[in-house]
Amino acid sequence: QVQLVESGGGLVQAGGSLRLSCATSGRTFGTYTMGWFRQAPGKEREFVAASGSGTDYGDSVKGRFTISRDNAKNTVYLQMNSLAPEDTAVYYCAARSGLYNTLRLYVRYWGQGTQVTVSS
Repeated sequence: QVQLVESGGGLVQAGGSLRLSCATSGRTFGTYTMGWFRQAPGKEREFVAASGSGTDYGDSVKGRFTISRDNAKNTVYLQMNSLAPEDTAVYYCAARSGLYNTLRLYVRYWGQGTQVTVSS
């Protein structure tokens, strides 16, 4: 069983930046595809970014968000720049075994989520 624990959410003004972190358990982090989704109130969960055999980004965050990972620390990050009010959501860390270029099709493990609020 893989546990995912997010941190780094909070309140930020429009145009600001935040960095989310997701720490994982397990000894095979380097063989997992890791990523982020988000869900705003009243909306469906939306793919944000993934890191596996390559990186993949949702259209709404391309050029503003960057996913990275530190396999030695079993941690994946999401650097979010130029934040806008429409980025307000609960952000979820996600993972699946194996290295794929996206998480759009399947997620095996989910974190509990961290709230990001962007004020205008």
